[in-house]
Amino acid sequence: MKKPNWDEYFMEIAKVVKSRADCLRRQVGAVIVKDFRIVSTGYNGTPHGIKNCTEGGCERCLLRHQGKLESGEKEESCICLHAEQNAIIQAAYLGVSTKGATMYITSNPCSTCAKMIINSGIIRVVCYKNHHDEGGIKLLKKAKVMIEIKK
Repeated sequence: MKKPNWDEYFMEIAKVVKSRADCLRRQVGAVIVKDFRIVSTGYNGTPHGIKNCTEGGCERCLLRHQGKLESGEKEESCICLHAEQNAIIQAAYLGVSTKGATMYITSNPCSTCAKMIINSGIIRVVCYKNHHDEGGIKLLKKAKVMIEIKK
């Protein structure tokens, strides 16, 4: 059995984290790592104390799933958090710095998440490219955050 390198190891963990997502449309997992140790994890879904998407917690997700909204329509009404946002928030909640960390994500970050990644001090992102919003990749590159896209 071949021992995985660090990127493979943490991406596999991000895939497991993604399995906790309760989104009707897609599942994403994120892991923040510093000094080869997991700082926090996050997956996409509703905030704490709010019903999950599959239970009707986010009306926008439900309407989108039912085909009553187009992709991108009424995005501002979605109450869900992205995996990257949840991972950063969890680190802050626990009082753990993300400065100098690497984030592993099962999707490329959107523009909003890229802004949060930049301002949280994360210096490297490893991800798969499967999200329509490629603005996040461009923004991370502009901010000189190292980004590695896995196939």
